[in-house]
Amino acid sequence: MQNKIEKAAFGAGCFWGVEEEFRKLKRVISTTVGYMGGNMKNPSYEDVCTNKTGHVEVVMLEYNPKNISYSELLETFWKIHDPTQLNRQGFDIGAQYKSIIFYYTNEQKEEAMKSKEILEKSKKFKSKIVTEIVKASEFYKAEEYHQKYLMKKGLNVC
Repeated sequence: MQNKIEKAAFGAGCFWGVEEEFRKLKRVISTTVGYMGGNMKNPSYEDVCTNKTGHVEVVMLEYNPKNISYSELLETFWKIHDPTQLNRQGFDIGAQYKSIIFYYTNEQKEEAMKSKEILEKSKKFKSKIVTEIVKASEFYKAEEYHQKYLMKKGLNVC
């Protein structure tokens, strides 16, 4: 059986830090930062920052489920941000920083919903989890200077 490459997309605040966390997972094939979920074709970073396009800063991953499971990707997603903050992460404020899982398959949707439910029931967070789970839409790759930004700058965090 041939290795099947799948995609996953997550928004969890500024995409620089989110990409770095997923990039560190050795079994992830590739990470690309960009924009998803909005109503404008080919948005630029400046467009997305106006908060008028509806896009979210996301990291799109390619992975082989034989090497790393979607549930492992979800575990990383939940660990790297605060899913109770609405349209923000820390000092980054705006709908483009929302906590969101974009799913590509019904299996991903079910797994994401189940993981969110388990996390809610765990009472790890005092506030309600606001993470959205939405069908993946067109992905627009961000400008080249955003790709692997922290790695290029020799930084670990924003």
